[in-house]
Amino acid sequence: MYIVIVGAGDIGQPLIDIATRSGNEVVVIENDPERADRAAGTYDCLILEDDATDHNALQDAGIERADALISTTDRDATNIMVCLLAQEHEVPNIVSVVHDPEHMNVFRQIGVNTMENPQELIAEYLYRAVARPAIVDYMRIGEQAEVFEIEVTENAPIAGKTLIEAADGDLLSEDVLIVAIEREGEDPPITPRGNTRIEAGDLLTVYSAFGAEPELTDVFGHPEDRVQ
Repeated sequence: MYIVIVGAGDIGQPLIDIATRSGNEVVVIENDPERADRAAGTYDCLILEDDATDHNALQDAGIERADALISTTDRDATNIMVCLLAQEHEVPNIVSVVHDPEHMNVFRQIGVNTMENPQELIAEYLYRAVARPAIVDYMRIGEQAEVFEIEVTENAPIAGKTLIEAADGDLLSEDVLIVAIEREGEDPPITPRGNTRIEAGDLLTVYSAFGAEPELTDVFGHPEDRVQ
């Protein structure tokens, strides 16, 4: 893809790294001279030291041929303006970070895909890493539901049981689904069926309508995983 990234700050820099390493053609617009210079010396892409709210800057970045624009500045007003300009140039995919939740509706009204307050998301992940150490990774869905990864321990109540046996034994409720199993020596991951047996050491991807509650993580052998 041809991607225009606005901002080379704390959010923009790792994004530039991922986008360039993935083989995309990337152009970055950054109006801070120090950040622009640092990005130019680090990443193999075109860095423009300019103001992305200026039509000329976007044109210099090749906005007319862009497949996507991602705005990552720390000012919502700037991100909104950049996204509106990108819409004028009919960029197919426009994405922005949103720092103030009160501004979320504005972005939705103009039809921009958003990632809400990245600082809060990072803070939540950091807290989860301390309070719920058994959870390898997770994604919240709605208010309560979560998809998370967790490893099955040797002493887990579910270890050695099939999914049918786990359900019959009330280890897994109807609101919990094991959607994938990563097992040493198995590639790709296993798509579980009712007769699939869970083994110690399995890394499970689990959907839970009520989240990764301690009562559920206990089933996978993690009684220590409780919020204090």
